[in-house]
Amino acid sequence: MSGTVVDNLQRLQAVGQSIGHNLATQLAQWSEPERRRTLAERVAREFSEASQEVASLILSGSWRTPDDELERRITHLLGSKNLSPHGTDAFGFAPGEVRSVVPYLEFLYRVWFRAEVHDIQRVPEGRCLLIANHSGQLPFDGVVIGTSLLLDRDPPRMARSMVEKFATSLPFFGTFCNRMGQVTGLPDNCRRLLENEEAVLVFPEGARGISKPYSHRYRMTAFGHGFMRLALESHVPIVPIAVVGAEEQTINLVNLAPLAKLLNMPSAPLTPLMPLIGPAAMLPAPVKYHVYFGEPMEFSGDANDDDAVVAGKVAKVRAAIQAMMDKGLAERRGIFI
Repeated sequence: MSGTVVDNLQRLQAVGQSIGHNLATQLAQWSEPERRRTLAERVAREFSEASQEVASLILSGSWRTPDDELERRITHLLGSKNLSPHGTDAFGFAPGEVRSVVPYLEFLYRVWFRAEVHDIQRVPEGRCLLIANHSGQLPFDGVVIGTSLLLDRDPPRMARSMVEKFATSLPFFGTFCNRMGQVTGLPDNCRRLLENEEAVLVFPEGARGISKPYSHRYRMTAFGHGFMRLALESHVPIVPIAVVGAEEQTINLVNLAPLAKLLNMPSAPLTPLMPLIGPAAMLPAPVKYHVYFGEPMEFSGDANDDDAVVAGKVAKVRAAIQAMMDKGLAERRGIFI
């Protein structure tokens, strides 16, 4: 065996030993009683502070949008040229019916998640793609982004989310999704919405992102390229969005892939409380959300370019989201506050 090969093997062995030592040290530190106690005390303190904030909001009623302001916002949506005389568009979206669910959306947004939104006015008028990281096992991140555009942007906009076919195919719930403006995530559907000057919300990570285990939190999975090809084809700006907080709302220990396949679901996460309370363990914890809207990004080129060319453009969007996410993680005080 040549000296070069031996040297490389020895270096590889040294790296492996170093990684193993560091991992063992980290595990030992986290297993120390003092470290466990400190973590438990911090979580308890944060949760207590968050509980007091939630109680104060509920008792004061300050989280509710005044009726006249809410009516103004719904009326603005009803003024869309894309609606038929019956108040719906070609996909079944019914702005008038949104009014009845706003109290529930607003409670989740302002009380349960106490969402803080940054630079929402960066979302332009007219057609655009809203591209965000995805996490949390259930798509409450999409709910929060959509509610922010409805309640905190002026004038309001309705985010038309591209959702999994699984969701829109469910009895009753699928119809509800359509009424609330959500659309099955197919390229033709996205193309038609953009032609109608809509703001389309896309999670390029798809099911891979929302169902990743807790150990991979705030590490985005690979982005699909479809949104970029549509942006190039339709000549629309891309608004990068970073969501901080959703990763901790539901702790996924492992994805039970065989069970997901059996039930024809995108994923089947196992959470710590699921053995005790069953499906109720999927309900989100009252974590605090932070949503960051980035500067619109515009790209030029051929929508039919090679994957390598499109991948370079996709990487720029992903990097913009990661930068905002890193900034948000560095600035937040805790998971619940």
